Amino acid sequence: MATRAKQRGMELRYDLTVLQNGVRVASAPMPHVDSVSIGVWVGAGGRYEPARIAGISHFIEHLLFKGTRSRSARDISREIEGRGGYFNAFTGEEATCYYAVVTAEHALRTTDVLADMYLHPRFAEEDIERERGVIIEEIMMYRDQPSHVVLEKLGQLLWSHHPLGRPLIGTPETVKEISRQDLLLFKNTRYVPGNTVVVAVGAVGHAEVVAEVRRRWGRIRPARRPAFRRVGRTTGQRRAQVIHRDVEQCHLAAGFRVFGRHDRRRYALKLLSVILGENMSSRLFQSVREKHGLAYSIHSSVRLLEETGVFLISAGLDRRRALDGWKLIVRELARIRRRPVGRGELARARDYTVGQLKIGLESSSSRMTWIGEQLLVYDQVLDPKEVVEAYSQVTPDDILEVARDCLRPRRLSVAAVTSDRDLKSRHLIQETGAIG
Repeated sequence: MATRAKQRGMELRYDLTVLQNGVRVASAPMPHVDSVSIGVWVGAGGRYEPARIAGISHFIEHLLFKGTRSRSARDISREIEGRGGYFNAFTGEEATCYYAVVTAEHALRTTDVLADMYLHPRFAEEDIERERGVIIEEIMMYRDQPSHVVLEKLGQLLWSHHPLGRPLIGTPETVKEISRQDLLLFKNTRYVPGNTVVVAVGAVGHAEVVAEVRRRWGRIRPARRPAFRRVGRTTGQRRAQVIHRDVEQCHLAAGFRVFGRHDRRRYALKLLSVILGENMSSRLFQSVREKHGLAYSIHSSVRLLEETGVFLISAGLDRRRALDGWKLIVRELARIRRRPVGRGELARARDYTVGQLKIGLESSSSRMTWIGEQLLVYDQVLDPKEVVEAYSQVTPDDILEVARDCLRPRRLSVAAVTSDRDLKSRHLIQETGAIG
């Protein structure tokens, strides 16, 4: 089966072919470049993992670079880097992606390398033990970073007793628990055709990409996409935790549990985030940093998953006046829930968001991510022109409605890492009453 879509305004064209076993193969031409970004996307991530082996998706990501039946780790590096390319991978809550960027003449050979990593990893015991130590040191590195610790703690508060509330990378205890048998079982149940998308963007033809993917993946037996445990309703209880450490700043993260990625209100929520804290014109930046000088970094963002999401505010505050900084954040949350934003402010937020989208789609790697991630999670590629149109339809009343619904105190969790022993969790909770 093949489908084709063309987008003129933002010049996104792609071809999609679904192999008989369910592997989806997409390509998008960029004739003005001489490179190709190739990505292999798999629906495997933190929320699929049992508690005992939390971090196994990330562990597998590491091991796929350690060699296959026919290639050593050095061979893999030489075949890509030795031809002027680069490659990497990342693991999220719902997806893992292995990708490479190479010149056009090496695109099909690189696809073969990525297929070999996917299909025939060695998972040698000596590699597993060595990488286990590497990952534990990675965990320790993050534990030394208060900006990471506070986000990890916030996740636990937002999604307690659910896989989303666990560290994506795992803990030393769970990483030590993971066996070779665990790795093979997890990979074999999730790295399956119906759960795999291969994307190539750049100076490459669709037919040749499909032929190469069919040659390598076409003989795998069909298998369905595995399910994950869905998130239940929020308890309606505000949560806060302060971690006391010897740090120079107060690292604060506040999150509101919100809806998932399929909700039409996601466009209004994104513009709300831009207005509140996604750039230097935003309300939080202007108030907390520019006017009061209480932070260097302050930012808001939206992360949406299948059936849940988070509206996030993070800041590095003056540790001596952290509560004052939190009060300013609460004040801006209350203000945006109280009355509609001005049309000029909304127009600027919309222009910023659309501009960032257009700029992002100018690179082959960004287009590869756009296509691959959306095929995996939406089972279709969103038309950028329709996305822009959806943003254009958002009104000040839409922003007010989504702010009043999503930025409720009962949806809020907040975490802080600070050296101020006088700052307690109850102080953060007490201030949230002013949100309204």
